[in-house]
Order: sequence, then structure tokens, then C-alpha cells
Amino acid sequence: MTGNALQNIEQVESSLWEAADQLRANSKLTSSEYAMPVLGVIFLRHAANRYYAARAAIEADQAAGKMPKRPLVKADFIKRRAMMLPKEAQFDELLELPRGANLGEALVAAMNAIEAQFEPLAGQLPKDYDGFDPDLLEDLLRIFDREGLRSASGDVFGRIYEYFLMKFAMQGAQDSGEFFTPPSLVQTIVNVIEPEHGIVFDPACGSGGMFVQSSHFIEDRGEDTSHKVTFYGQEKTATTIRLANMNLAVHGLEGDIREANTFYEDVHSLYGKCDFVMANPPFNVDMVDAEKVKDDRRLPFGLPGVNKQKKVGNGNYLWISYFWSYLNDRGRAGFVMSSQASSAGRGEMEVRRKLVETGDVDVMIAIRSNFFYTRTVPCELWHLDRGKPEERRDQVLMIDARNVYRKVTRKIFDFSSEQLANLTAIVWLHRGQRHRFWELVRGYFGKVCAEIARVPGELDAFETTLAELRDLLQGFADNIEPLDAIDAEKKRPLTEALSELVEALGAYETDREPLLRDLEAFSNETAKAPPATNAEQHAAREEFDPLAERIRGLIKQLDLVYKLTARAGQLAHELAREEAAAKLCDRRAVSRRVKQLDEERKAA
Repeated sequence: MTGNALQNIEQVESSLWEAADQLRANSKLTSSEYAMPVLGVIFLRHAANRYYAARAAIEADQAAGKMPKRPLVKADFIKRRAMMLPKEAQFDELLELPRGANLGEALVAAMNAIEAQFEPLAGQLPKDYDGFDPDLLEDLLRIFDREGLRSASGDVFGRIYEYFLMKFAMQGAQDSGEFFTPPSLVQTIVNVIEPEHGIVFDPACGSGGMFVQSSHFIEDRGEDTSHKVTFYGQEKTATTIRLANMNLAVHGLEGDIREANTFYEDVHSLYGKCDFVMANPPFNVDMVDAEKVKDDRRLPFGLPGVNKQKKVGNGNYLWISYFWSYLNDRGRAGFVMSSQASSAGRGEMEVRRKLVETGDVDVMIAIRSNFFYTRTVPCELWHLDRGKPEERRDQVLMIDARNVYRKVTRKIFDFSSEQLANLTAIVWLHRGQRHRFWELVRGYFGKVCAEIARVPGELDAFETTLAELRDLLQGFADNIEPLDAIDAEKKRPLTEALSELVEALGAYETDREPLLRDLEAFSNETAKAPPATNAEQHAAREEFDPLAERIRGLIKQLDLVYKLTARAGQLAHELAREEAAAKLCDRRAVSRRVKQLDEERKAA
């Protein structure tokens, strides 16, 4: 999911910033005045994405006879984690309003209609559109109707919300370390603690991403989130609570999120009651009033260190103590923490010693820098388990994942789905759950077989385009050969490039057929008897290793064939500039097919 969520991130950012730039240039609104209205438009856009997708799925089920043909109800959409949007709140309806219509009033009406139908959003949606110029609002709606945002889903919603607030309206939040939790880190926490029942609490819930990922985890198991867990959250910023409620609603979820400063308040009275605690708290907060917290029952290990001003010098171990104390005797916690916390000295070291001596520290994962959206800081993922079996109470699994990452953009890294699965598999093995690891590897072999089945078709597409391109280029070379108006020295490079291409293609074709035949044999054998045990999987991997080496060799040959073809195409372009040859080469057709060939090369 993480890859899909980030796939269009640069398009999303670009659209968002264009909207912000227009607001700055064409209005006198301050950041605090325009932040929530723009976020409201983004909310409507994403709510519409989910509504339209859910409606299409429902209609497909009805057409296939999987669902009776009847008027749709809210539950049909909630089941698919979407809201059943009233007509006046649907993004397409707003865009189709006649020219000159009062968009400000229409947007307020849309927000009111949603609040009237969805009680958790009562009073939460922005309605401050009266101060916007009508033309500006129309441009804003159209900016957020671009393809990059039409296709944006999942965690992009939370990401653009957090990023916008961070950049324009909540600079103070950035300074204190409160930034969007990267989806792949949340997924890692979810995979380790597996929040699939009971009370799930986030004491620093931000825009609610921990709840959304927990829901994905439950539904991936084929279960209904609303029947399995209850979400509770605390967040000290009222604006962010509104974001969290919108985020939950647009995913078809509900939660009890209240405004509170967790350093001083436990408004849900969840001490010792939680099955799961998840959080990305602000790191390295100083100046917490020690006098206010010194007798808090949520600090069973004592204060981590108090300065002369009677302030806690660093709040990291306050958070860690709170997370531990909220758990029941079988509860698990997973949270993001500053990488400094695991080696901090003095009072923090004493609290850490006491925590470790409980035997409840379960898994620690070190994460490299550049995972956060607006910060480059490294971090660690801590996981506690108060129900850890006796035989593991003196053990802590420590995973150094600093060299495990996928580069999404120049500034953003994350985990691929395979990297996430493999990190999770290490935890399974530590817990003695070998069958889950074997099932994962078995699934990988299934994916290999599926990829093998696709190879012939992908290569056929590449070779068809290649043949068309070769015909164009060879025909052009043949047509200019007798022309005396073009010097022989100018013709020679194209002739030589085509000869090289023929030679490279021959080598490629020689290796192609036996490799495809052997891949098919491996796939048939594996599909017939999927390797289920560790020994069988090792044997299958060893059998596949030489095939993998041959695949790498064929890829190099494929790349060479493309490179030589593209070179011949470029030479043909240059020759076609000669007056005598201009009408003998369709340069647009050549360029189009070279581009198509490159796409098919990558697919193959």
C-alpha cells in the first residue's frame, strides 16, 4: 500500500502548492484563515474518490448478482470504508454548478450536508468560504480535480493535510517535532503489535494515521474493524483533531478523539485498560512541569530527570512510561521515538533500566534518516509487550534496518511492501512463528510463477514494436542508399548501427527461447508442488538461482537491443534533415515507436 500511496506524491504536492500560491497571490487571507478551507476542499476531493470507487464496486456487485439491486444505504459504503456523500457534497456536482453560482455558499452547504449525515463530523468541517473570491474558489476546485489528486488515495490524504498545516499554519508544531508519521513506519508498528481487538489508543494521534493503518490490518484479515476494535485518541491541538475526525470519516471509521495535553491529562481514564497503544509523540520536548507530573500514576518508573527550574529536561521517557502504563497485562505498544532515547544517560538511563527489567521491551527497530516528510532525522521504533511469554522475557529483538529502504523521491524514503514483509518475518521467527515465515516465502514463489507467466507476453509486445521500428529504419536506409545527394560517409553510421542491431538481436534470440522454456518448466514444477517447508524452499531457491542469473543476462541483451535501436533512430533523424531524405522518413512515427519500445523494455 505504501508504494501506491506515494506513487503520485509529487503531482499532489505540485497541485497543493499551486493552490496555496494562488491564495497568497489573489487574496489577503492569512495562513490561519485559508488553511482549513483549503483542507476542506482536499477532504471533499478524497471523500469523493472513495465514494466513487465504492459506488462502482457496489454497482459491479449488483450487476454480478452478488448483491441485490435495491436503493443504496450508508452501510453499503461504510462496509467499503467510504461515506455515502449527499448529492450536494459530491465533488463533480460542485464542479458542474453553472457559471456565476455562489461557490462559497455551495461549499458551506456541502459541509453542512455531510455533518448532518455523519454525527462524528458535527462541527468539525470548515465553513469559512465566504471570504473567498468566487473565481478563486472555482480555480481551487479545478486544481484539486486534476488527475494527480483524482487518483490519490490512502495515506496521501493525511500526508498532504499534515504537510499543508506544517508549512503554513503550524510552524510551531514543526519546531516541536510533530510531523506526519510516514505510512511505512506506521505499517511496521502495526505489523509488529498486530492491533486486531479491543481498545486501541493513540495519546498523540495527530491526523489519525495509526487508526487508519490498524483498520487496513484488520480488514486484510477479512474482518470488520467496527466489530473488532474501539479507537481512542488524545491530541492537544483542536485543529488537528478536526483533521483526525475527517480522516476517520473518509475511511468509514469512528473514534473518540479528545483535546488534551497527554503530559498532564488522561481524559479517557485508560490507565491499565488498553490492548494496544500506538503513537508518534513529539520528540525531545523540554520544559514539562515536574511539579504537575511527579505524582502521576502513569510514571511508575519515576521522573527521568528534573532541572533547577523544576522542569523535566526531556519528555521522551515521560511518553515511554505513559505508553507502558496504559497497557493492560496482555497489552502491546508500538511507537516512534527519537534515536537518542535508547542511549540517553542519567535519569533517563535509570527509567530505561527499570523498564527493561520488567521484561516487557519486545522489539526495537532502527530506522535511517529521510523517512519523515519534512525532517531528515533518524528514529527508532519501540515495541512493548506486557504479555510476552516467560521464555522470552529476558530477550529483546533488535533490528538494524538503517540500510533497508526504497527511495521514493530525492527527499523521501520508505519501505517497499516486500521490505515491510521481510522485516515482519524477522519478528515472526523471533516469536517462533515459523509457519508464517514459510507461508510468506511460499507466497514469494507464487509471485515468481505469476511473473514467469507474464514474461512471454511482455517480450512479444517488445519484439512486435521492435520489428515495426526495424522495418521503418531499414526501409529508410534502403531508400537513401542510392541517393547521390547524400554523402556515403553520412550514410555509413546508420548502416553500421543496423548491422550491430541484427547481431545483438541474434544473440538475444539464441538465449531467449531456452530460457523461457526452462522458466516455464520451473514454474510448472513449483505450481504443482509449492515448496512448503524450509528445506523445500531452500532447494527451490537453489534451483532458481542459475535461472535468475540467465534472466539478468537476457535483461542486459534486451537493454543493448533497445540502445542500438534508439541509436539507429537518432541517426535516421539526423539523416532525415537532409533535403533529399526529408520525405523518406516519418520522424514522428520513429520517435513514437522508440518511446513505446522503451516502455515495453521496462515492462519486460
